[in-house]
Amino acid sequence: MAQDHDRRRHPAGPPDPAADAAPAPTAAHGHGPHHGRGHGHGHGHEPMDFAALLPLLVQEAELFTPAYAEAARWLREQRSDPGLVVDAGSGPGVISCLLAETFPGARVVAVDGAEPLLAEARARAERLGIADRFATVRAELQDGVGDVERPADLVWASRSLHHVGDQRAALAGFARALAPGGTLALLEGGLPTRFLPRDVGIGRPGLASRLDAVHDTWFTRMREELPGSVSETEDWPGLLTAAGLRHSATRTFLVDLPAPLSEKARAFVVTSLARLRDGLAEDLSAEDAATLDRLLDPDDKASVHHRTDTFVLTALTVHVGVKPR
Repeated sequence: MAQDHDRRRHPAGPPDPAADAAPAPTAAHGHGPHHGRGHGHGHGHEPMDFAALLPLLVQEAELFTPAYAEAARWLREQRSDPGLVVDAGSGPGVISCLLAETFPGARVVAVDGAEPLLAEARARAERLGIADRFATVRAELQDGVGDVERPADLVWASRSLHHVGDQRAALAGFARALAPGGTLALLEGGLPTRFLPRDVGIGRPGLASRLDAVHDTWFTRMREELPGSVSETEDWPGLLTAAGLRHSATRTFLVDLPAPLSEKARAFVVTSLARLRDGLAEDLSAEDAATLDRLLDPDDKASVHHRTDTFVLTALTVHVGVKPR
């Protein structure tokens, strides 16, 4: 299911900053991990080690693949024959390989700053039999996408831009990497992920909303501490326009995994909540920390290991800009 907000029919208003689907120090309550990343900082003012997140990044991207696949098919309707596709902030390459499958005539270049993640991307491409048209480039995203082979017909940037201090400058770099008529697909915004009902039967009701507030404080601090950080209103269509692109469409894709969850999805919930508990520990109230501890305790029947009401629900928003010919 998707909601189309094509600007040709509906004027696009500025997105709600509180709904930004930013990667937290964890995948938890909705500003969770993503397959792509850039240069970021973790909790406690330390640089974020994305390579250490490899299992979680793969876990989330594989679980959310139906939504990413729907987004890729939507992009194919707009750009059916790209010769070169660049995944800016590719992480372990799950979506890079999906793009290669969606565009079978294209060469795909995965760009990331962490070599262990690029190695995983190359191994995945080899396993899928697409290594002959798959390449990687190690580069940070502050100035664009690094030294790719030629101008790209499609640049995909999924939740990587907000890990760059100067997002406007990075977007300008993405635009420079495009061939005339090329497309930039920017996945930013969306809605927080929800795993549990408002009242989980332990602790005070409304845990997820309180975690959102703690996360938003963390995210603001993370953005402020990035090298060259520039405060920016999160008007993604406006930023695409400022980069010299024509904002052509925005569309939101739903991830809806209802209860009862598969074991794979339940494992994702456990991992996500555990990273949230660890990453935001110093900002959580004692009561909410205790509630998370119970939700993560495999011996507690109220935990997400055993609950029958656990689900995964989120929304991913993609903004599209086209470079003038």
